[in-house]
Amino acid sequence: MKKSFFYICLCAFFLVSCKKEIEKISDTFKDTVSSSEVAEVEKDSLKKDSVPVVKKESVPPVIQENGFYNAFVLPKDKKMRDSVYAEFSKKYSVEERTAILALNRLDSKSKWNADTLVVPAKIDTTLMAYSPFPMQLDVLSGVKKFVIFSYPIQAFAVYSNGSLIKWGPTSMGKKAAQTTRGLTFANWKKKLAISTVSSEWKLPYNFNIHNIGGIGWHEYTLPGYPASHSCLRLLRKDAQWLYSYADTWILNPGGATTKARGTAVMVFGDYKWGGRKPWRNLLDDPNANNISVEELTKLLEPDVPKMLKEQSNREKVADSIKAAKAAAPIQNEKRVEPLSN
Repeated sequence: MKKSFFYICLCAFFLVSCKKEIEKISDTFKDTVSSSEVAEVEKDSLKKDSVPVVKKESVPPVIQENGFYNAFVLPKDKKMRDSVYAEFSKKYSVEERTAILALNRLDSKSKWNADTLVVPAKIDTTLMAYSPFPMQLDVLSGVKKFVIFSYPIQAFAVYSNGSLIKWGPTSMGKKAAQTTRGLTFANWKKKLAISTVSSEWKLPYNFNIHNIGGIGWHEYTLPGYPASHSCLRLLRKDAQWLYSYADTWILNPGGATTKARGTAVMVFGDYKWGGRKPWRNLLDDPNANNISVEELTKLLEPDVPKMLKEQSNREKVADSIKAAKAAAPIQNEKRVEPLSN
């Protein structure tokens, strides 16, 4: 009897010990899983909170989320080419065709220069959905008007207080006559200028940005690559728009010296001569041509103080001229002598 009681007590002791050990192991496992899950959640949270913020800031959201491009191949044979282009003309309206050609840095006269056209799946005739430039640049928040030209992607953009309001195609200086890089300011403008290189070249809506070098932007042929003699070629509608938008310089009496500078203009970067045309890369990656906020901020930050200084000076000069003009009639009235009887 004593032996049986002893064995029963011994078994009970082992059962209680095993239960406690199992509970201890179970609790440890729960704690481990719980802490690893928290760490994983925190890790995922960090990923979600950090990466997209930079990307959304750096690339246009429409293209990033919805956009893609297709290739419209034009055959070499002229008859087949005419037939294919006829179909192209039926499929797209004049405005849509203009937008497609602009994305390929072409105008209607140069449409045959390409063997392949990059065509967006959804056509936005304003081109804003396909902008390679950031929609917002905080570094330019104080700059009221700013025009920038990118050599690498042969495109221009216009910013007003840091917000992108327009962009489009350009054809800049060819390899042997490249456009001067760096910050400059708009000078004078003329609705129809004659080139200093050849009197046969008519330059509609010309806006000079380098007076001595005779460099400016104007309407001229866009052949799908850098082809100018240093100037910045534009589509006519873009040249007209910029002609009205940008401010000219203000000269001192006599016109020998500048009293105030015009709109700030920047030309930057290098073109990959002989390489694949940059816009063709959109077929592989719709964001291939995008310029990040970070890149442009680094480029522009050193020159922003100068832009603001010139902008402030121009406003003061313009205001003083307006005030002088407003006061002129009053002064003339005072000088008029009464008629004698």
